[in-house]
Amino acid sequence: MTDHTALTQDELKQRVGQAALQYVVPGEILGVGTGSTVNCFIDALATMKARIPGAVSSSEASSARLRALGIAVLDANEVQRLSVYIDGADEIDGHGCMIKGGGAALTREKIVAALADRFICIADASKRVDVLGRFPLPVEVIPMAVAHLTRRFAALGGVATVRLKDGTPLVTDNGQHILDVRGLAIADPLAFETEVSQWPGVVTVGVFAHQRASICLLGTPEGVRTIDFGS
Repeated sequence: MTDHTALTQDELKQRVGQAALQYVVPGEILGVGTGSTVNCFIDALATMKARIPGAVSSSEASSARLRALGIAVLDANEVQRLSVYIDGADEIDGHGCMIKGGGAALTREKIVAALADRFICIADASKRVDVLGRFPLPVEVIPMAVAHLTRRFAALGGVATVRLKDGTPLVTDNGQHILDVRGLAIADPLAFETEVSQWPGVVTVGVFAHQRASICLLGTPEGVRTIDFGS
């Protein structure tokens, strides 16, 4: 008898990556996200690459991985819609709203998600929360607005810090910086996303409520659990 409790986090990611293949529509372009769980999905996707015309990717890293496996990568401007977008999350609540951006690709992820009919979130059980905010909220910002936005988040009870890489501010694929905001409890993700998105200097806030998940494939010790949030 197999001891499912012995599954590592990496094994859970591989399982949900494999399970996501069932949502790929043969003959249609799909959207592919970014991150370690998505890398497992991309590797699994190689087994059916002959059945898909290509993918729209949310990051340079994912694009490179797709191309290395022989999967064509299309520009978002070349497609009118995607049947499905498959991506991970840093947190996901009971309504399918998410925090994303731990990999600094949140802006492109939100663009690709907006093109898709359905968002399939693939995650391990540690990402499931009741209220968003335990994971530091990533916000892609224009650098000249950093101090101003830090003060605005402080007024909401959040502590914002510039994400660093090798001691200097990380630069996103879009040439911008990331603020990570700690100390927030986001009880109304839709209202929060709507408000913060309007703040001058914010490129993208890492709350995905307008583009919430339709389905979450959650890796648990008992196997992959499917949570359907509806359309």
